[in-house]
Amino acid sequence: MARISEARIRRVDGLLAAEYGDRPRGDAEPDVVGALVRTVLSQNTSGANSSQAYRRLREAFPTWEDVLAATDAEVAEAIRPAGLAEIRAPRIRRILAEIRAAHGTVDLSWLRSRTCAESTAYLTGFVGVGAKTAACVVLFALGLPAFPVDTHVLRVAKRLGWVDPLCRAEEAQAVLERCVPDALKYRLHLNLVMHGRRRCRPLRPRCGGCPLRRFCRYDESKGGA
Repeated sequence: MARISEARIRRVDGLLAAEYGDRPRGDAEPDVVGALVRTVLSQNTSGANSSQAYRRLREAFPTWEDVLAATDAEVAEAIRPAGLAEIRAPRIRRILAEIRAAHGTVDLSWLRSRTCAESTAYLTGFVGVGAKTAACVVLFALGLPAFPVDTHVLRVAKRLGWVDPLCRAEEAQAVLERCVPDALKYRLHLNLVMHGRRRCRPLRPRCGGCPLRRFCRYDESKGGA
């Protein structure tokens, strides 16, 4: 696995902050269960589609108890814009049922008193909640120093030589969570995602004028990576 110096991480963070902004942390998601469901809906689909699916779900079923009282088919119809509705609906209802069975209510606010590692271990115990999904909830809803690695973060990290070219997302996340200073994780995650969307694209990345070009191992003559 590639080695990353903290000094290099801090330099890249500073350059991205100059390019895309400081990204101060906003208010945490008040409903941790809602953040978890929203993140499950966001898997392998666009932000617009998952947001529409979540909005439709909450309009159709105002409380999580309402979701549990509904059928899989009814929930699937509400979340259809996110795709894979017949898979996601029973998965979401199973997560909600397991939370209620364990705690007597569909509430995860108690996770706010747990550590990053404890919260991650709990969340990944649900079927369909992997390391990235759990890290998103831990970082954005709980305000703890996790470091989600999506396709954009993984691509940029590989091109910077922070992880090996054949590294999988979960492996990269484990490496980056150890190496990225906690104080930088929120901002750096957001700015790496932005950089991957705007400039460091899978095909025909905009290498000219890239603030990270001096650190990048990507050869733009290859036409994509």
